[in-house]
Amino acid sequence: MTKTALVTGGNRGIGKAIAERLVSDGYQVAITSRDGTEVAGTLAVVADLNQPESLDAAVSEVESKLGPIELLVANAGITNDQLLLRMSDEDFEQVIQTNLTGTFRVVRRVIRSMLKAKHGRIVLIGSVVGSIGSPGQVNYSASKSGLVGIARSITQELGGKNITANVVAPGFINTDMTASLPEQTQEDYKSRIPAGRFAEPAEVAATVSFLVGEEAGYITGAIIPVDGGLGMGH
Repeated sequence: MTKTALVTGGNRGIGKAIAERLVSDGYQVAITSRDGTEVAGTLAVVADLNQPESLDAAVSEVESKLGPIELLVANAGITNDQLLLRMSDEDFEQVIQTNLTGTFRVVRRVIRSMLKAKHGRIVLIGSVVGSIGSPGQVNYSASKSGLVGIARSITQELGGKNITANVVAPGFINTDMTASLPEQTQEDYKSRIPAGRFAEPAEVAATVSFLVGEEAGYITGAIIPVDGGLGMGH
């Protein structure tokens, strides 16, 4: 039976690359976005992770059309960068609410299907800054660091149920947001990366593809860096 995968924020950037890779791997793939943008070969549903009712409706739609969700890639997230002294409570809480609380909500919602199937793969898309920090990203770094705690607590709680939970931690990736940076800024960033380049979204997707597969069944509670050595395994 073909397994069903859900990719949150799967309509652009890294999320889109992950969704496309999982489609090519032969899974039934659903994606969430706030505007319902479609990706070829996937079922697109509208969901706001900050609204539990919206999320529940979206997951219910996926389950009714594609069946129980056994693979979850929690990719949806936002940034709102500000230097610490300029960061308001709202700036901090908005990013935590979407990136951390939103991830908790979607994991909690789909875990029932995984328990029933006695099989599940959860991949949380973190960031290298969750381990090494970044100026102006206290909120974002905190949210991505928190994903590690979620994954490792799931591993402790459900590891014996054939459910794995891991964090993929990308570094700088070639996306539209990166491309919009001034050329000198891009070069400055690259000078800090031992690999000397940015990653392609497909490289992150390939890592996710492995982690949701059967051969990765004994990998759980791990942080898998895709950062060209920037974080040096932290």
